[in-house]
Amino acid sequence: MKALLALPSQRPRLVLAAIAVISLALLAFGMYLQLVVGLEPCPMCIVQRYALILVALVAGISACFKRGWLLYVGVAKMGFFAGFGAFTAARQSWLQWNPPEILSCGRDFFGMIESFPLRRAIPMIFRGSGDCSKIDWTFLGLTIANWSFLWFAAFTLLAVWMLLAARRRAA
Repeated sequence: MKALLALPSQRPRLVLAAIAVISLALLAFGMYLQLVVGLEPCPMCIVQRYALILVALVAGISACFKRGWLLYVGVAKMGFFAGFGAFTAARQSWLQWNPPEILSCGRDFFGMIESFPLRRAIPMIFRGSGDCSKIDWTFLGLTIANWSFLWFAAFTLLAVWMLLAARRRAA
């Protein structure tokens, strides 16, 4: 257990590689839920996907650097993107617990195609079309947004841990 707790400070490249792989697995699961199960992503889900893509890219690229300032700049950027993803997931979780009575954060897919010219509808499609406050899927009592928040928060905390360990090592 002690070796596992020391891993982020002693082997940051391994932790970054693991974060990149986990992020890609989470993205693949999200695509499975969309394409196979048929869940429509909402605009906040799309934003979280972009944040997860950035976390995976930055963590993967940063894992290629040996110890040094480039590695820790990458860790800081990855932590920033993970923090942004956690904020978005927390906001969506709040919307699910306190759904608005009138407003939703997305439009129906077919309504976009019928109501807008194609050049305006295509960007709207990539923004998502589901309702952000709707709960379509749960696992162990937590929604997709709740799980997303937990993973983003874990990535953010790991980034902070690695940066603090590097600062202690430098001092």
